[in-house]
Amino acid sequence: MRRRRVGASGLQVSRIGLGTMTWGDDTDEESAAEQLTTFVDAGGTLVETADVYGAGRAQEILGKVMNASVPRDYLVLAGRGGLPTGVLGDGAARGALLSALDATLSRLGTDHLDLWQLPGWDADVPLEETLSAVQVAVMSGRVRYAGLVAPSGWQLATVAERARTLGNVTVPVSAQIEYSLLSRSAEVELIPAARHHGVGLLAWAPLGRGVLTGKYADGTPADSRAASPVLAPYVEARRNERSARIVQAVLTAADGLGTSPLAVALAWIRDRPGVAAAVVGARDAAQLAASVATETVDLPTEIRAALDDVSVPG
Repeated sequence: MRRRRVGASGLQVSRIGLGTMTWGDDTDEESAAEQLTTFVDAGGTLVETADVYGAGRAQEILGKVMNASVPRDYLVLAGRGGLPTGVLGDGAARGALLSALDATLSRLGTDHLDLWQLPGWDADVPLEETLSAVQVAVMSGRVRYAGLVAPSGWQLATVAERARTLGNVTVPVSAQIEYSLLSRSAEVELIPAARHHGVGLLAWAPLGRGVLTGKYADGTPADSRAASPVLAPYVEARRNERSARIVQAVLTAADGLGTSPLAVALAWIRDRPGVAAAVVGARDAAQLAASVATETVDLPTEIRAALDDVSVPG
């Protein structure tokens, strides 16, 4: 699997990342171990996790299977903090962020995150305080790089400029956003800001929450996420008339190329300007292997243009 630098930084990650959102809910420890092994054997390095996944259970499982089967140095761990509450404050308060980071490291059984992604925007906490927490984490060796989760364009620009103005403060290198043929709103404001500030994109839900695979074209399969009580609302948000038109275009392109809809959709997002990696989740190792196999798929210019046109944001 080929690797890319994240934005203008020196951090390198595999073009496809492994997401762990379902670990601890729909994915048990045995299946998680198979997924991680499949991913690393294919040359994957980027593994994304968050303390809100399975209420921390996802990180516990990742820590167990990682330390049992994969050398830590093989992975780029991207940990996303939640919005903890406690006596040290909540949201983006320094105490809350550092406390949550320590809890994440404990669950993962490691002494550092390669990429620490800060959640949201907290208008109740001075930005300088949040940035000071990042610097403490970096200087103490608990974090190598920092990024943001789902910022708006102005928020990303504000954080980057403030960090540079303060000096000796880690500037964000990444922004984790939902980005796919079904979700392109980030192109209006966020992505131009990211390009200007040298920030790389980690695209989550690159398959439109599974809808772009075409599995829902004729209904809801019993073993799909849309059939899961936990994940059904997450998938249904991407099932509408516009999505159906885009999915049909993906199906047509896949048929013409002799490949799968999954490969078409993933190759499209993987090679969008500014994208460092597309982060995929999987039900099992076989499904993950299908995503990893798209590494060899490159879309012809004509097909990419057609998909651009049918999915252009309103």
